[in-house]
Amino acid sequence: MQTKNDMLIVEDLTLLMMDDKSGAIAGAGTLYYTLGGAVLVELGLGGHTRADENDQGLNGVKVHAVAGRAPSDPLLRAAHTKVGERVRGVQTLLIEIGTGVGKRETVLDRLVERGVLRQETKKTLGLFRTTSTTVADTGYKKALVEKVRAVLIDGVEPDARTAALVGLLSASGTLPTLHRSVPWSGKVYKRAKELEQSSWGAEAVNAAVMRTVAAVSAGTVVAATT
Repeated sequence: MQTKNDMLIVEDLTLLMMDDKSGAIAGAGTLYYTLGGAVLVELGLGGHTRADENDQGLNGVKVHAVAGRAPSDPLLRAAHTKVGERVRGVQTLLIEIGTGVGKRETVLDRLVERGVLRQETKKTLGLFRTTSTTVADTGYKKALVEKVRAVLIDGVEPDARTAALVGLLSASGTLPTLHRSVPWSGKVYKRAKELEQSSWGAEAVNAAVMRTVAAVSAGTVVAATT
């Protein structure tokens, strides 16, 4: 059984993007890019994948699986296997992982299993079954938000994991949804952007993921407003 002690970046990110009561996840239109990005970033941070900035194609930097470095977590291991099937650009992998092994339903199921989320199925009008998802462990999420707040408001230097979470929130355009806990400001925007554009000393795949997620999210916003 999965426990909270080995939460993945993609799980923490989903929790941060989720409304506690409604269960709605911010940035739904490009969520597969964001979730795929979180998985790829974790693989990069763990040394399970590598990317060569000099090896780029139409779909961005090419990502390689590092042989003999398969992760123990089943979700990450499946993603590592996917990367190892053949060398592809980061943008292609974001889609394949975000709609496959790291898709929304898989991540939510893991969070329910860990006891962080709660799912309830009810009948509407005695006919239609609907499933609601809410945050069960509000204490865990509060602690997670406090880490983000400490980095963006108090100027605390983040560890690689927290930097990844902040960078992904920034790249996906969903960071402002935390405004009740992390008041939105120019200072917050600037610091988050710095982390988004940094590779945090890990493999180049991290920076490539951030650039791609940010570009796709920005393109979606432009399309929706024109």
